[in-house]
Amino acid sequence: MNLIKLQIVELIDKHHHMTSVAEVLGIKQPTVTFHMKSLEEEMGVRLFESRSGKTFLTEAGQALLHYSVKINALTQEARRVVQEYDSLYRGTLHIGASYVPATYLLPPILNTFSQEFPGIRIMLSVKPSPVIREMLIRHQIDLGVISSEPFVGPVLQAETLCEDDLVLICSPQHVLAQRNELKPEHMAQVPFALHGNESSTRRLTNQWLEQHDIRLRSTVEMDSLEAIKQLVLLGGHISFMSRMAVQWEEQHGLIKVLPIPGEQAPRHIYTVHNKDRHPSVQVNRFKEVLRDKSHSFSLFNS
Repeated sequence: MNLIKLQIVELIDKHHHMTSVAEVLGIKQPTVTFHMKSLEEEMGVRLFESRSGKTFLTEAGQALLHYSVKINALTQEARRVVQEYDSLYRGTLHIGASYVPATYLLPPILNTFSQEFPGIRIMLSVKPSPVIREMLIRHQIDLGVISSEPFVGPVLQAETLCEDDLVLICSPQHVLAQRNELKPEHMAQVPFALHGNESSTRRLTNQWLEQHDIRLRSTVEMDSLEAIKQLVLLGGHISFMSRMAVQWEEQHGLIKVLPIPGEQAPRHIYTVHNKDRHPSVQVNRFKEVLRDKSHSFSLFNS
């Protein structure tokens, strides 16, 4: 089985037309047809079927697609590593990060790295932590930087950078800011701004609510962390948020930061990579810069 056959499987699933597949691969359509038939003969099962003028994968083809995507990604990765391994001053570095580290940790690190290695093109994808982990599993990015509770997995390797504890935030004039002691049940008495369902902060918030048997009275759900901060600044709502994300507002007296009452799961910022993906020299150097800067951040906030 040669690699072009597996590329055809993936492209058929994407385009459903052999002419489009031929254009992408830079070959003629009869060559695509030849490889499709050859692959079916090699596998001894029908992998493709035509419906309404389009070509689709059969159930067996869908099973093969799972492995085709992985093998094609690994092939591209192997080619990239070989081509870029001898040079630290050129190439592409694709990083995926969740919102908090992407906004409050990575900018100075990206600035330092770009000045040191101007020939390296950096691409940053900002997504929720679960999406970043899935992108790593699919070999779509070189490195992940996520804010998350501790996790383990068979494919991903995580390294702790610094703490990213959740805190309770409210305006300095809010009724909760005036209390000498906060209890979990106090959260149910005031409007609460919830993060989007995909965020790790929302997941930890839900765990905390369930653990303390709290039913919120009034909620607003927002996908934007900055929008939540603006709502809290108006004085009516409270929220749980990364301490890192409200550092500036806390220092300027705009937001009151309080410990979340009761027990909560710890959260850190991690670098994460796929164990099956050989780290390039660019990735290794970026991680070194990241460790140095995050260590300074930890000392500043200790």
